[in-house]
Amino acid sequence: MHSTPFFHTAWQRQFKGALKPLTLADLNDLWHLDLHVFFDGEAYERETFRYLLTNPQVIARQIKTEDGQMVAFALAMIEPDGVGHITTVGVATAYRRRGLARLVLHEVERSFLARGVTTVRLEVKTDNLSAQRLYEHLGYVIVRRVPSYYSNGDDAYLMVRAIDLPAS
Repeated sequence: MHSTPFFHTAWQRQFKGALKPLTLADLNDLWHLDLHVFFDGEAYERETFRYLLTNPQVIARQIKTEDGQMVAFALAMIEPDGVGHITTVGVATAYRRRGLARLVLHEVERSFLARGVTTVRLEVKTDNLSAQRLYEHLGYVIVRRVPSYYSNGDDAYLMVRAIDLPAS
């Protein structure tokens, strides 16, 4: 996948940047952004990201500003049962509500489809209403509550979506 430049306007806010693959070379930027975006049981360890970025079953994408600052990311994995699992999605606080999470999620889903994955799942904190609304708008539905999913003991909702293969 090549870097895809884009200009996006949402809610009268402008953003210029590029949607790109996320690689091991981006490990430190990814880890630092994750620490700023997530806290209280949600942030990943640096070595977890290292593992994910070297796993051939992982789809990893990022959005960078024109000056090269990572402002959004998504990592997802094709599970052994063939289901896609969106592992994490993050957007820097100053860049939220601009459609970047939606954009990076669409790219992950497109990549899943290219690899034959038609069912996707994710987990979201039960109190993260803005993320739940985004996922529901994208077609995800809550299928169950997962007690103590996060390391701090917080519960999550398991959400699932069927994605369609392109017509032949």
